[in-house]
Amino acid sequence: MSFRERVVEIIKSIPKGKVASYGQVASIAGSPGAARQVGFILRSSELDSLPWWRVINNAGVLSIKGSFEATKVLQKQLLESEGVVVSTTMLVDMRKYRFNFK
Repeated sequence: MSFRERVVEIIKSIPKGKVASYGQVASIAGSPGAARQVGFILRSSELDSLPWWRVINNAGVLSIKGSFEATKVLQKQLLESEGVVVSTTMLVDMRKYRFNFK
């Protein structure tokens, strides 16, 4: 299985109401330090096929660069619809909402 395929499967496994960091996904996929590549994969993927909004930076900040379809505002709305509290400064409490992959 390629790194890209592993990343996609990992992102699909993040449950509603939880988040993971780009680096966390990269590490679980077997490539610690490949957080940027996770972001590239998300940007190049079909948005409908992945819960992209559940991947944020390690500090809990919604750091998506955004596109016409995917914006920080949309990411905030999607996370909040799943019960994740996002502050007005686009910050998520990682201690509370980080998914613990086992």
